[in-house]
Amino acid sequence: MSGGGQPPLAPAGVMRSWLRPGGDGRGRRRGGGMRLVWWLVFLTGSFYFILPLVATFLFSLRDVPPTAAYTDLFQDPEFFSSFAYSFAVGVATIVVSVALVVPTAFWVRLRLPRVRPVIEFITLLPFMVPPVVLVFGLISTYSPPPLSLTGSDFGSTVLLVAAYVVLSLPYMYRAADTGLSTIDVRTLTEAAQSLGSGWMTILLRVILPNVRVAVLSGAFLTLAIVLGEFTVAIFLARPAFAPFLALLGTKDPFAQAAGALVSFGMTWIAMIIISALGRGSQTRISVAGAR
Repeated sequence: MSGGGQPPLAPAGVMRSWLRPGGDGRGRRRGGGMRLVWWLVFLTGSFYFILPLVATFLFSLRDVPPTAAYTDLFQDPEFFSSFAYSFAVGVATIVVSVALVVPTAFWVRLRLPRVRPVIEFITLLPFMVPPVVLVFGLISTYSPPPLSLTGSDFGSTVLLVAAYVVLSLPYMYRAADTGLSTIDVRTLTEAAQSLGSGWMTILLRVILPNVRVAVLSGAFLTLAIVLGEFTVAIFLARPAFAPFLALLGTKDPFAQAAGALVSFGMTWIAMIIISALGRGSQTRISVAGAR
């Protein structure tokens, strides 16, 4: 007992008093200031994202009557057909990109780690080649025989998907490579091989489930690129969604604004559906050593 008749403060109590949140007034003020800064950053980003949508919505209501832009848009059969075409092309682009990028990134990490800088540089080349140069190269290469793909609708669509695979390569490769960096590729592969699995089984049932979230993020970016891309689609004369919106603006700018908003919502719905389908049966496989 102390001279004042009170028990001495135990060491644990001293530590709790030191570590108690808000015990220091300066720390509390500093934490409050940082929270204020982050709230300002969040609100600025939200306004930057939301204000253009609000302005577009208000502009679409300036037609007479206010909902005429939306009724005219939904009565136009080209709106749904062009969106469905671009969405189908986007899905095809995602499938081809995943089939091309995931095995490549897996093999580079497993067997050719020294080649990673070269592969990363190659995946950045689409940033250096403008889409107009890419599409003119495709047209000049695949217009004359024997590979005259531009002479048919199917061939032009194949060229469109190929061009979009190239344009989405930087995003898809980095998404897949980031997902592979979070798992032990070598241990998982050796464990699967010790159980008698082949390369296709390893890719589809071991590697892909572990990088599914990363691949989905690349798929979202790919879908957004395909739905909003204009240059390649217009030069290949494809009935895509972006050229439809551009041509619609020359006839009815209010309907164009309404179409931009409706397509924005439909794109988000499509991304949610893809995410639900991709995560519905997600299984993550991990291998850990004995402790």
